[in-house]
Amino acid sequence: MEIGSFATFNIAILVLALGKVLNARIRLLREFNIPEPVSSGLLVCVLIAIWHAVTKTEIRFDLAVRDFLLLYFFAGIGLNSDLKTLISGGRPLITLVVLFALFMILQNGVGVLVASLVGLDTVVGLLGGTVSLVGGHGTTIAWAPTFINEQGIPNAKEIGIACATCGLVLASLAGGPTARFLISRYRLEPKVIEQPDVGTIHGDSPRQEMKYFDLLLTLFWLNMSLALGQSLKYLLGRAGIDLPLFVCCLFAAIIFTNTVPRIFPKLKWPAGDRPLALVSEVSLGVFLAMSLMSLQLWTIFALAGPILAMLAAQTVLAVAFTIFLIFRFMGRDYDAAVISSGFVGIGLGATPTAMANMTAVTQKYGNAHKAFIIVPLVSGFFVDIANAIIIRQYLAIFGAS
Repeated sequence: MEIGSFATFNIAILVLALGKVLNARIRLLREFNIPEPVSSGLLVCVLIAIWHAVTKTEIRFDLAVRDFLLLYFFAGIGLNSDLKTLISGGRPLITLVVLFALFMILQNGVGVLVASLVGLDTVVGLLGGTVSLVGGHGTTIAWAPTFINEQGIPNAKEIGIACATCGLVLASLAGGPTARFLISRYRLEPKVIEQPDVGTIHGDSPRQEMKYFDLLLTLFWLNMSLALGQSLKYLLGRAGIDLPLFVCCLFAAIIFTNTVPRIFPKLKWPAGDRPLALVSEVSLGVFLAMSLMSLQLWTIFALAGPILAMLAAQTVLAVAFTIFLIFRFMGRDYDAAVISSGFVGIGLGATPTAMANMTAVTQKYGNAHKAFIIVPLVSGFFVDIANAIIIRQYLAIFGAS
């Protein structure tokens, strides 16, 4: 049964609303910083899996709207980013890049080791490593023909998609608790209490004023950022540089927010305002609700056992690496704890999961603006290039000759 894009979008809105209700009423979800769309999205995908088991009917969602919402979200992050903050994030940015490279090498090593221990072909460990976890569903699909044709793994696509799906769930469930542990253990708090980049701090009054023209202005500059982002992607593509569209839209918004207000100082700018925070929160929330409610859990059950062993080992690695290395080298402060929740999100899931993890943490404890810039820049610029190099090196060592 296929559900069209319009209906999918409206169902996702209801799922997000359900997540807000669940988190408001279930203290455990709030305490462990579980993102609201994760709370309800996982519930819905479990119910759909039960429906599939009983009726043998698949429910498929048209996710055409989803990617547009992701662009809106990252454009919103860019509109909040002034050059002073970006420059101050230079050293942590480089540090996180180096640590991420080390993590990806270890992640594939763990995958290969566990695969060999449970009797699988060693290269299957790469499918349970950076191919599916850091890379996500898109990278898995792109690499599947290589594993099928060159490495002789006929069900490589199914294994990779199952791992990517489980990774998305694990990343959503592990990132918030990791940050909670660090914040509680070291009694951390933000240096400045301010409006979060995404959403509002829990407990804020829902009756705070939001002006009509402020919302219109926010939507206008978001749309301008998407338009410029499309142009940047095209121009970079002509130069042989292939960047994700969300990174181009992020940069476009950064360009606008660091030029337009200086050229027109009397112009009302949306950075730091409630309309921008709200639009960013809704965009990310509906995106993640769509992603989770559309997961086909029955495809995972068929590949359980050894794959679950790999994923369990990868989760332990990601959390331990974050606590002992990421948190320490990113400064051992509140921003480092927020970045840690995002790192778990990328290491096991995807960039949107990382942003949702950080959003849940900052809505509870306070804003960490630097984290919302550093994490997507690392994942957008660095991960795909480094991942391809690392996967190729592992295939050269452990793959079929």
